[in-house]
Amino acid sequence: MVQIIRKTSLPTADEVPGRARAAAEQAAAVAIREPRPSGFPLLFTRHWQLIEPAVAFLHEHSIQRAHTDDTLRTYAEILYDWFETLEQNDIPWETADAVDLVAYRNRMMAQPSAHTGRPYRTSTINHRVRGVLRFYGWAVRARWLSTSPLAEPARDLRLARQHRPTRAGHTSTYERSLFILRQYEALPRPLVSEQARELLAALAPPYDLMARWQLYTGLRISELLRLGTSDIGDVAPRSAPATPYRAIEVIRKGRKPGHVVAPASLLDETDGYVNGHRLAWLARARRRGRTATPMALFINARGSAAGKNAYQRAVSQAGRVCGFKATTHLLRTTFACMMLARLEQLAARGAQINPLLVVKVLLGHERIETTDGYLRAVAVDPCVLKDALDTLLDQTSAP
Repeated sequence: MVQIIRKTSLPTADEVPGRARAAAEQAAAVAIREPRPSGFPLLFTRHWQLIEPAVAFLHEHSIQRAHTDDTLRTYAEILYDWFETLEQNDIPWETADAVDLVAYRNRMMAQPSAHTGRPYRTSTINHRVRGVLRFYGWAVRARWLSTSPLAEPARDLRLARQHRPTRAGHTSTYERSLFILRQYEALPRPLVSEQARELLAALAPPYDLMARWQLYTGLRISELLRLGTSDIGDVAPRSAPATPYRAIEVIRKGRKPGHVVAPASLLDETDGYVNGHRLAWLARARRRGRTATPMALFINARGSAAGKNAYQRAVSQAGRVCGFKATTHLLRTTFACMMLARLEQLAARGAQINPLLVVKVLLGHERIETTDGYLRAVAVDPCVLKDALDTLLDQTSAP
């Protein structure tokens, strides 16, 4: 069975037996140009042999290309599942071909996930297949392999009926291959005003304020958690604000710079949180000798930075209490649909704006096709969406 072992720091000379002290001192003196951080995933076979190409792939994308921890975790999970499948079927990774990848894909279609017990989504299957293809393409470019049928799918494996995408560059070479399943994207289903109010009221601090930030700005959860007190600055002046909104600089997905427009009422509520719950939690953490996280904007009751999983669980549990499904991404979806509905109405009244491009910038999307799905959702019932937008953006206090 393939194992993932997280890298730890090297032991000091005092922490090893006498015979190994010289080796420990020598290892500590070796200068590494690109050291892997503690917690970096290392993949081993069932015979405890390091899977070097997989580790090299993760090293390049994490250390050299400076991808985020979430991207590293995703790539590691894909490679783990692929190499585990190969090992169970006694297939050397160097000789894996199209038949093996199709069998791997079909197994996910026929069997539920061993982790969740639920059937795999089509998007998950395609995501893993793309990850395997990406790895073999890299292996050929990095000279781990001279060639591989998975690096460039052969023409006879292409679908006989060629796709003709409506927008140039919409699909890549292997997107049109036999490996990728046809995928239909569901229309976003945003929250309506009553659901949003119930959800916000059911959340405890600081998760209620985090949810408001997503509802009013459309931030991704990773972008939200990266916010610091320095990013907000003087959160809200005590006097009446000159403008009802303020632009906040953020670090987008892929470490791209961007900004969001935060309502003055949201900034005022954030100011109350900073000088209330946040200040009290930091003081309590220091009194109890815990290491506090003073730079993060959103912290938990223990004084540590609010975690992604804890926030997602809080939103999901609050949704169940309210009687509907809720996710952190749904909050971002709601903002996108509400904002698009408002901008569509302004454009219909003669405003010189392109609603889709404005929402694309506010969401930090790289391609306009990603934003286009929200436009189709707004066309379903713009009146309801406008009402929810008015409620969410003009009022910040839950009933």
